[in-house]
Amino acid sequence: MTVTPLGLAVAQFAPAADDAANLDTISDLVARAASRGARIVLFPEYSSYFVDPFDASLAAHAQDLDGPFVTALTDLAARHGVHIVAGLVERAASSDRVRNTVVAVDAGGVVARYRKLHLYDAFGQRESDWVEPGGIETPETFEVNGIRFALMTCYDLRFPEVARILADTGAHVVLVAAEWVRGPLKEDHWRTLLQARAIENTLYVAGADHPPPLGVGHSVVIDPLGVPVASIGTATDVAVAAVDAAVVDRVRRVNPALALRRYRVVPRE
Repeated sequence: MTVTPLGLAVAQFAPAADDAANLDTISDLVARAASRGARIVLFPEYSSYFVDPFDASLAAHAQDLDGPFVTALTDLAARHGVHIVAGLVERAASSDRVRNTVVAVDAGGVVARYRKLHLYDAFGQRESDWVEPGGIETPETFEVNGIRFALMTCYDLRFPEVARILADTGAHVVLVAAEWVRGPLKEDHWRTLLQARAIENTLYVAGADHPPPLGVGHSVVIDPLGVPVASIGTATDVAVAAVDAAVVDRVRRVNPALALRRYRVVPRE
C-alpha cells in the first residue's frame, strides 16, 4: 500500500461547563481544520465538559462511549470526512467519579479509546479525588492511509514509558490531549516533554491544550527529529501539519534507537 502524507490538525480551545457550547466550538474548529486540509483533528482533554475547580457536576455530566458527545463527534467526522480525537468525561462504575477518556472517531463511530493512566496528583492538584485511573491494557490505535495513530493524555507525557509502549505498537504519531495547567516553567515543561517524546521514540507527537488562563496553550505538532512543524500560540484556533510515515522510516534508518535499546517496559504490580 502506498502511504501518503496526511494533514493533522491540533485544535486549541477552552472547554467550559456547557456541553452544547463545547460542541459548537468543536464543530467550528473541525470545519476550519478540514478546510485547511486536515484529515485528523486533535482536541484537548476534557473537551466534552470542564469545570475549574472540579466539583460534583463533573460526574453529573459524564457520558458513555455511545452517548451524545461521541455521537455528535461521529456526525461531524462523517460530515467533514475526518477522524476526530477529543477528551471525554466518561461515566465510571462509581457514581461520584469519572473516567478521563480520549476517544478517536470516524464516520462509523469509535475506532480507539484511551483512559488516562497517570492522574494529575501534582503541583497542588488532586485529580484522583474525582477521576478513576485507566487500567494497564494493550493500547488501542487506529490507521488512516497506512499511518498509525496512538493516544495519550496530559500528565502521562511526563512518563516516558507510556510513549515507549505506544511506539512499540508501530505508531507513527502519538496524539496527546491535554489540559496542561499554567504555572512557573510549565510552558517549558510542555514543549520540552513533547519534543523529548518525539526524539526518543523517533515519531511525530502532537499536543492539543487549553489556552490561557487555565492552560498554557501552545498546541503543536512535533516531527520525529523534535522539530515543531505547526503550532498555535494562545488563541482558539487550529494548526495543520503534514505527517508522513516515510519521514518516520527515514529518521529510524539514520537513528535506529528503538532497535538498539536493551531494555523493555513492564508494568508495576
